[in-house]
This record gives sequence, C-alpha cells and structure tokens, in this order.
Amino acid sequence: MTQSSQETVIGRITSVFGVKGWLKVYSFTDPREGILDYRDWTLVLDGKRIPVKLEEGRRQGQGIVVRLKGIDDRELARTYSGADIVVSIAELPPLPEGEYYWYQLEGLDVFTVDGECLGFVHHLLETGANDVLVVRANAGSIDQKERLIPYLPGQAV
Repeated sequence: MTQSSQETVIGRITSVFGVKGWLKVYSFTDPREGILDYRDWTLVLDGKRIPVKLEEGRRQGQGIVVRLKGIDDRELARTYSGADIVVSIAELPPLPEGEYYWYQLEGLDVFTVDGECLGFVHHLLETGANDVLVVRANAGSIDQKERLIPYLPGQAV
C-alpha cells in the first residue's frame, strides 16, 4: 500500500451492503463507530489513491456500514472492496499519557528483558482479549523468526 508517514489506516472496506451503494467497513478504531468521525477518507486499492467523502454511516450488527458521496450503485460500490481507509494523522484526537496509536508502535525495535533484539513491530492484530504485536526479524535480531507477542503495557512477556 502506498501511504505517507503523515497518514494512517483506520479501516478497510470489506464488501457491499444492499443495492444502493452502501459498503461494509471493518473499523480499526476504538470504539468501532469512531471511524464515522472522519469525513475525508483516502481509499488505497491496488496502489491507487482515491479521495472520497463519507456521506453517512451507522452500526449494523457487529460491523459498520457507510455510504460514500457519488457511490449509489451496488456494482460501483463493489469495485472498492478490499480498499484500505486512510486519514491524516493530524485528524486523530490526542490520547491520554501512556496510550498509543498502532502506527506509533509500528517500526519500533523489540527487545527481551536481557536486551536481546527480537526484531521490529511490523504490524498489530486485534484478537479481542488484547492486541498482538507481529514482530519480524531485522539485521540485529537474534534469529530470523516472526513472533506474535501479546501487547500488555507494563508487563514483560
């Protein structure tokens, strides 16, 4: 995906919803409805960047459905399935001390309590119980393994 360091992914379009151009969205925000606070989105799909405006959205079961300006047909909506939803990090609200956005953790090196490098945070996964760091090897790591490490602030795992 082409994305600048001044942007972050806040969700992904997963599929169409209904016949009038609505889209199902998997939101990375907490709470899930937080994605609806952002009106100017950039969709990134197959290396292309498509600026869009959120017209309306709502909770639908466990997910979110949205209608984007100019998309009022199921077949046109289908062409956006799989697109990442990107916003400027300047639009994100400040967090309380000790809390971090995922993009702030990505790229950081990960060390054992003994100071051995395990690699860097490639990305994070949401599992329900807690977030999980996906740690990939780098030049300074002790081996070439990819690791899944629970993100438990204040605890050594």
